Amino acid sequence: MESLRLDVPVLPNGFRLHWDKVRQRHVILYPEGALGLNETAVQVLELCDGKRTIEDIADELSARFGGADVHDDVENLLISLANIGMVKDAGN
Repeated sequence: MESLRLDVPVLPNGFRLHWDKVRQRHVILYPEGALGLNETAVQVLELCDGKRTIEDIADELSARFGGADVHDDVENLLISLANIGMVKDAGN
């Protein structure tokens, strides 16, 4: 089994962040539906622009949260989303 490569995360084509007025929360919209997100996930995904690495994203969030070590949490979230096809590597 090939290991997942996720250096520069980005939402795949057809997926986008969206503020859902009915649910009063952010969601990832995709062709089959929507996935509700908490505020932390939104902050991570807003930084997934296809240019920033996971390390860049973690560094930015760490700066926002007073130097907290968030790398593992950011990586785990993005890999979990990649495993269900909601995030991909920009190089792939």
